[in-house]
Amino acid sequence: MNVETFRNYCLAKPFVTEGFPFNETTLVFKVDGKMFALCDVDDFTGINLKCDPERAIELRESYAGVEPGYHMNKQHWNTVRVDMDVDDRLIFELTDHSYELIFASLTKKRRDELQAG
Repeated sequence: MNVETFRNYCLAKPFVTEGFPFNETTLVFKVDGKMFALCDVDDFTGINLKCDPERAIELRESYAGVEPGYHMNKQHWNTVRVDMDVDDRLIFELTDHSYELIFASLTKKRRDELQAG
């Protein structure tokens, strides 16, 4: 996987915005101002994704390429390495999971407002 493929996948999701709030190379994807994914555009070797804490532990035990989130809350975030044993299908699945966690964390009123357009 390359950064452009990942970027296009994230931007295809409803209500997603992108930006560089931390520096010129860390690309952040958000839903209604809340991060669900971030990666380095110059050194695209890993993606930080939010994850259910129990599933995060299972993934870390099953894949060498899933590590506690770099510079993130280690309980709720994983760094998923794109250059190791995690295939693209699983990266997309984990991206969906992260997005869904963040979207579900919005208030019902806000979710309804976004979906109403």
